[in-house]
Amino acid sequence: MTQQQESVVTTERFASGMTWTQYLGHISRNREKFEYNYSETVLSEADTAAFRRLAARENGPAGVLALGEDWCPDVFRGIPVVARIAEASGMEFRIFPRDDNPDIMNEFLNQGEHLSIPVFVFYTRDHRHIAHWIERPAKANAELPEMMQIFAGKSREEARPLYDEFQHGPVWADWRRETVREILSLLEEKCA
Repeated sequence: MTQQQESVVTTERFASGMTWTQYLGHISRNREKFEYNYSETVLSEADTAAFRRLAARENGPAGVLALGEDWCPDVFRGIPVVARIAEASGMEFRIFPRDDNPDIMNEFLNQGEHLSIPVFVFYTRDHRHIAHWIERPAKANAELPEMMQIFAGKSREEARPLYDEFQHGPVWADWRRETVREILSLLEEKCA
């Protein structure tokens, strides 16, 4: 856990990140996919209440930092989900492009070596690290090989409409819901 070491993400650095609205204005690719995933992410009343309870705790999440790049499917699915979580709970949400912030990325490498995105880092009111979550839910990792079979042996031109359809389908929606579930579970564990 990074809370034992000095972080490059100071309170001032965190505050310098882009808000969700600023990020949408900043990105150059896949804006419609970010907006679609945002509009399709609906938190249940129970999830909303749970995130609010967590954020109200003294040691609860008050801020969340995201690292991502607009070309990445896990990012244009995941960042909108966390935008919804932040809105529902009152957490301050700040977004940083990964490639412009290698020092932050180096603190949150996947398995200590991979530049996996998105990364979501949760902080207390006094900016102590609570936990971080990387890339995609376990369910997506388990299902990804099978899903990729849909595109096997197809040209880019043949695969593109299938991939677009997949991103609007039930498996993709389930991965958004699993992101909510995993983040809620992680925060409940770390803030217990």
